[in-house]
Amino acid sequence: MQAERTDMNTIDKFNSHIMGSYGRLNVVLDKGEDDKAVDENGKTYIDFGSGIGTNSLGYCNKEWADAVCEQVRSIQHTSNYYYTKVQAEFAERLSEAAGMKNMFLCNSGAEANECAIKIARKYSFDKYGKGRHNIITLVNSFHGRTLCTLSATGQDVFHNYFFPFVDGFINVEANNIEDLKAKLDDTVCAVMFEYIQGEGGVVPLRQKFVDAIFELCAERDVLTISDEVQTGVGRTGKFLAGDNFGKKADIITLAKGIAGGIPMGACLSGDKCAGVLTPGTHGSTFGGNPIACAGAIEVLKKAADPIFLSQVADKGRYIAEKLKEIPEVESVTGMGLMIGIKLKTKNAKDILNAALEHGLLILTAKEKLRLLPPLTISYEDIDRGLEILAELLK
Repeated sequence: MQAERTDMNTIDKFNSHIMGSYGRLNVVLDKGEDDKAVDENGKTYIDFGSGIGTNSLGYCNKEWADAVCEQVRSIQHTSNYYYTKVQAEFAERLSEAAGMKNMFLCNSGAEANECAIKIARKYSFDKYGKGRHNIITLVNSFHGRTLCTLSATGQDVFHNYFFPFVDGFINVEANNIEDLKAKLDDTVCAVMFEYIQGEGGVVPLRQKFVDAIFELCAERDVLTISDEVQTGVGRTGKFLAGDNFGKKADIITLAKGIAGGIPMGACLSGDKCAGVLTPGTHGSTFGGNPIACAGAIEVLKKAADPIFLSQVADKGRYIAEKLKEIPEVESVTGMGLMIGIKLKTKNAKDILNAALEHGLLILTAKEKLRLLPPLTISYEDIDRGLEILAELLK
């Protein structure tokens, strides 16, 4: 559905040169401030999606923008043959916030998950030799679009066309402890999971199942890998979603909101895996880019603050309660500002398009509406956005 007054010349020019791998909406976003975006014709949109959970501080946060611009004028890139102060400061802050030993910095969630897979397999190879390389992932999971992380993803809808896949991944039904026990054999080196399956419909794991993962893995020296690409860096009202479950995995992956809108991913390890990667075993040209690190430091100044995180949790509860008052809403899932909305009769994609026309940016996940607003969103804009949504759901 075409947004009001859209300049189709921009869209035509875009589509003439960019591969059509996305189902884009017909709106050209031109600028933004806080939790609002503005298209090239001046129409304003309340953003309940934040670039799929990436603009964690909203659009062009002043402190964030100042830090990024200052870094651009200082040094924008150097290879990882050398050290930079900004990368060292960011790494120190992130290690402290996450409670992890060290990290590998990259550019996306898929890259972070690729790194986690390599660490798990090398840890097992170094200690036990060949033959212990399988990784258990969950049905309905999503871990990335590279061929390896796509192989790890437990959704057939993403698999067609790209055969053959990378070997060594076993799917277990989420929340099925008996299925986990049956498949956790001597060929397995790690269990990889999302605490909340985001692309799978904003579906949280059950506490008993999470407990079972950690207990069974500890008994067998099998590593735990938590994919917090979408749930991490304050999104659920805790710095890590695992904090809501009282658990910390051996390896944690982050991306999306970590640098406030600049591409960045991170694969964090605890003491157990701290020395697994050695010179030459992994790398990334752009990993730990100074500009991304400068933006990420500003994100951490807020997202690692317990008071700020409690405010995120409060906003999430507020939105969830308001949504439950809407008759068309069947159920609300998620944590903090990661919210899934199951509708009774209406089609989520139809609502997404209608919301765009009415100045509201939202997302979908399978059959659900999905909300991932900036962590800094105001209550005023929460109310206004929910008013639009409620009207559309009448």
